[in-house]
Amino acid sequence: MIVKLRNTLLLGATAMALAVGTPSFAQEQDTVTIALRVAVNTLDPHMTASVGSDLSVLSHIYPALILRGPDLKLQPALAESWEMTDPNTWRFKLKPGAHFANGEKLDAAAVKWNLDRVRAKAVGARIAAWFELVSEVNLIDDTTLEVKTSSPYPAFADQLSMFFLLPPKWAQTHKPASETMSGGPYKVQENIPGDRITLVANPDYWGPAPEFEKIIFSTIPESAARTAALEAGEVDLITGLPTTEIKRINERGLAQADAIASIRMLLGKFNHQKAPINNLKLRQAINYAVDKEGIAKAIYDGKTTAANCQLLTPGYFGYNPDLKPYPYDPEKAQKLLKESGVNLSQPIEIEVPVGTYLQGEELTQVIASQLQEIGLNVKITEIEFGAFMNKQLKARDLAQVAIQGLAWPTIDADGMLTMFAPGNIYDYWNNKEFGALLDKGRASTDHKERTRIYAEATKMMCDQAGALFLFAQPATYGISKRITWNARGDDWVRAYDMKPKN
Repeated sequence: MIVKLRNTLLLGATAMALAVGTPSFAQEQDTVTIALRVAVNTLDPHMTASVGSDLSVLSHIYPALILRGPDLKLQPALAESWEMTDPNTWRFKLKPGAHFANGEKLDAAAVKWNLDRVRAKAVGARIAAWFELVSEVNLIDDTTLEVKTSSPYPAFADQLSMFFLLPPKWAQTHKPASETMSGGPYKVQENIPGDRITLVANPDYWGPAPEFEKIIFSTIPESAARTAALEAGEVDLITGLPTTEIKRINERGLAQADAIASIRMLLGKFNHQKAPINNLKLRQAINYAVDKEGIAKAIYDGKTTAANCQLLTPGYFGYNPDLKPYPYDPEKAQKLLKESGVNLSQPIEIEVPVGTYLQGEELTQVIASQLQEIGLNVKITEIEFGAFMNKQLKARDLAQVAIQGLAWPTIDADGMLTMFAPGNIYDYWNNKEFGALLDKGRASTDHKERTRIYAEATKMMCDQAGALFLFAQPATYGISKRITWNARGDDWVRAYDMKPKN
């Protein structure tokens, strides 16, 4: 992901040549461009959960009840306040006078329509699972509504930080997947699918005026081009740069680079529905066969450490500090492989979406090599991210192992772990006992009880080798000397986290 300050991005050899010279800062002060590593797949905020691309763009166009700031704490947006009035009821008080650019009111009725839409089976919203517990939405007055849940939903406010609102009347006569009607600080000026999306400030915005007049989101998947553009003065912010580039950028002095802890966990997602991954001893062997600490040092320059046998990073509520990583033990892996009875000639496919996760293709090559060393017949498939998501969610045909980086911006075990619960659109495990534990955790509002339940759930997933546990993906970034940016480890890239330096 990149932020650049002009409509022209220099790529390839030209950009590389400029990068080693004096950067040009002829950009307009009121323009900022955010370039994405993967293209935006949809403009409908109810049809995506991709924070680093789709939702980052849409968060500038559509309003949310609640947002999460760079400090990872919830802050008011359309909702001035919210509270859980009883274990099964949330009440929201909205800012008066909010509206969409076409004049439609951004009131309690509009919020109710959006909550009803995302739950309607006929719509088939990709984020419908977030709202399964919502049983009814009641209007109290124009700026007050209550949301009833079938059981306690303590992470509901956190989940709403990812939920953006469409204008009801407009959405019924237009195509939200490819059209927009702003209710946020920016509106779409130009959209060239797969290339760039240009936003300009919305003069009808009901909130404070945005810092920049224009934002350009540009899709630039190649890491070297992002770094070159930064050092050539064509971009102000890049994220997802290889950790090895941090030192080089800082030494050259044309920009600044660093890494912070992130909430995104890198893992090999197992498709338990495909043989031989349904074999427990094979899954355990795979976990012992991968040298996670070695990879962290060699590929990620020591900017991360091995996951301690769970999907949660320490920033999540429900993180289990008592679990230990699978140690690197190829001899034990071979012993388990022999005990598993798996036919070693049977190919095991490892899938990786290209240009998506930090050094993901390089990581996959090393993992495949280490699995081959214990005797497995491994095949790597590289796939474009959009096709990968369709294969995973629509076709339900994930490879036996898929390299992924998963995060859940509620920063709560309920969201992250539920992606592996039976019936969830992302699940390929179908472990009913695991799902039952998550139901219990979600139903409780007692923090100590929830902590105990999630400790049990994470231990179960570790013992069952529910995934190939790797490490947290470092949140790497580079910025020009022209802006300030509140670095954050939850994938959101927003212009309102940036300011021009005085």
